[in-house]
Amino acid sequence: MKQTLFTLVAGCFFVTSSFGSSHREAPLIANDPLADNTDLYAFRSPDNPNTITIIANYIPAEFPGGGPNYYSFGDDVRYEIHVDNDVSTPGDDITYRFTFSKTNQDPTTFFNIRLGQENLKTTYTLEKSTDGGATFSTVLVNGVVPPNNIGPRSISDPVVGLGIANYNTLMTNAIASATSGETVFCGPADDPFFVDLGGIFDLGDAPRQNNNNIVRDGLAGFNTHTIALQIPIADLQKNGQPVTAAANILDGDYVIGVWASSSRQMTRTLSDSGTVAGSGSWIQVSRLGMPLTNEAVIPVGMKDYWNSITPYDELTDTLMDNYFYNPELALYMDDSLFGGAVPGFAGLRVQRNSLQSFDFGNTKDGLYGLKGSPAVAGTALDDAVFGTLLLPKAGAPRSVDLWPIFHTGAPNMRPYQLATGKGGDPLATGKPFINNFLPNGGDMLRLNMAVPVTPRTDPNFSSLGLIQAAVIGLTDTSFADTTLEFIPNMDGFPNGRRLEDDVTRIELQAVSGVVLAAVGLWYDDYIVSSSTTPVTNYLLNVIQYSTGVEENDTTFNTSFPYVQTPWAGK
Repeated sequence: MKQTLFTLVAGCFFVTSSFGSSHREAPLIANDPLADNTDLYAFRSPDNPNTITIIANYIPAEFPGGGPNYYSFGDDVRYEIHVDNDVSTPGDDITYRFTFSKTNQDPTTFFNIRLGQENLKTTYTLEKSTDGGATFSTVLVNGVVPPNNIGPRSISDPVVGLGIANYNTLMTNAIASATSGETVFCGPADDPFFVDLGGIFDLGDAPRQNNNNIVRDGLAGFNTHTIALQIPIADLQKNGQPVTAAANILDGDYVIGVWASSSRQMTRTLSDSGTVAGSGSWIQVSRLGMPLTNEAVIPVGMKDYWNSITPYDELTDTLMDNYFYNPELALYMDDSLFGGAVPGFAGLRVQRNSLQSFDFGNTKDGLYGLKGSPAVAGTALDDAVFGTLLLPKAGAPRSVDLWPIFHTGAPNMRPYQLATGKGGDPLATGKPFINNFLPNGGDMLRLNMAVPVTPRTDPNFSSLGLIQAAVIGLTDTSFADTTLEFIPNMDGFPNGRRLEDDVTRIELQAVSGVVLAAVGLWYDDYIVSSSTTPVTNYLLNVIQYSTGVEENDTTFNTSFPYVQTPWAGK
């Protein structure tokens, strides 16, 4: 029989498309939704605080009613979650690899579910590596992926459907235990990310300035596919220690870096018989650490390249460093540039004359003028401490705040402490509130596992994460000294990422200089000689800024895997 073969090299294949943190963030991956990392979360489990929950979501903006061929994990994709826990060892210390397979239980029907049968019924194998990916051991086989929540007849009807009383049962039954101690879930879920996509990408029209300021969560009612792991802290800590052995709540030995990826084989062959075969080396086509990096920091001409490299490549590959030193978004928060043209960001303004001395506008010098001086001696900005990592050169003003947020984490040392107790000197010793320093790679989601959980029922719990912890630490008189103590929301983004965290709002506030202000580099309307308080109008404007979408469109569950059931197609 005549056989026509057409070979496509990885990076040149095109699949169906869909659209939203890093949903469809690069040109090539936008055309390959099954391999598209959308969001990554890592947090200390609120109901099981001796564990860490890592959630990696794939496939953006799944329309629940998108039949007859519903979205599913790709059976030709490697999905991986990577953990770095030791700065002294290069690359990953732990890697989890998921591969999926599908079976048509009843190929005689066009329905996805009929008469108790599933098309396509999906299972997975989980492998684990603890030697940098050199070898993998199988720790779970035949893991069950629940079917899509097509509708009540397909799921619940005892005659023509699966006869399952409710979809929650399917999710609960799909939770499995790996032989290496992890609890695992893979399956469709409500997309927990929330943002006014239409406003943000209309040149920063967030909150929207017209249409009576009506905003819309662009992902409301859409689903995604979740891979969730709940892992004992002792299994993630570099020396195998439980969290009870931590020296304090900011113990640097408990910092991990997490990133997720997907890979395809280099060559894809299509046959005229309708089959597809992959061959060749596995090529990374998508990755994700910090939310919105590739979507809103990396420019369009570098997005595909960014997806192809690892965080560890970024240690020597400096091509994209300047996008963090001089972020494009800051141009729209600066009245001397394009700030006036983006009224949605009117409350967000970068410090151009902080303490009447320091200019953090793009291409300016920030704190570089202090380099090598006695003022920075013994601080994290001292070349004798971390080299040129955090104060590398002139013209890189955000190397002291945005760069560590995305690329190194922040150490618990001067100047990365709250202004509380500093007496007006941003380089003095202040109140500790973060230590997730792990300079072993580039963009990763860094989490200090020793930081306690803020209960979701705590009246101080806030979707503003570490920003709110800073506000509490600066304004609540019960935290008025430099003592190390737990401040609510110290376990929030960017110290890891909880499902509830409003990462879009936090990152926009960070670009506008709120982290600089938190450590004592106040906004320009604070006058050193005459201001009685650093809580000025500019600071209040930034703290009170909102995109208009501040929470998910549905609730989260109180137990693993915490994500909500997927929306029904009906």
